Amino acid sequence: MLAPKKVKHRKVHRGRRTGLAYRGSEVSFGDYALIALDNGWINSRQIEAARIAITRQMKRVGQVWIRIFPDKPVTSKPAETRMGKGKGAPEFWVAVVKPGRVMFEIQGVDIKIAKEAMRLASHKLPIKTKMVAREGVEL
Repeated sequence: MLAPKKVKHRKVHRGRRTGLAYRGSEVSFGDYALIALDNGWINSRQIEAARIAITRQMKRVGQVWIRIFPDKPVTSKPAETRMGKGKGAPEFWVAVVKPGRVMFEIQGVDIKIAKEAMRLASHKLPIKTKMVAREGVEL
């Protein structure tokens, strides 16, 4: 699963997820892309599950690009622990996604296979998504 090798701070604030994605909102590498319609946190397990769903459907033909990376640690305190005593230990890593963000791109497969692969991947993600094509490529 994806996780950073080294981070400046071990624990970070939760932050806000308002607004739209301006960076990473264009299809740059492949012909078809899966973009986010909601904001949310996507953890490394969900990214990996979606990647596996895409590559299985494509039968390992073509190319897949993952355009998001989980670089935000999410902490949690153990069960049945009293309040106080500081912030919990990092449990997993998430990628912060805003509406319009390109999450996955694929190339080198038929439109029918691409649509089905993106549909299967969207079921693995906790947010609403939409498949788009690069300019000049028909959906």
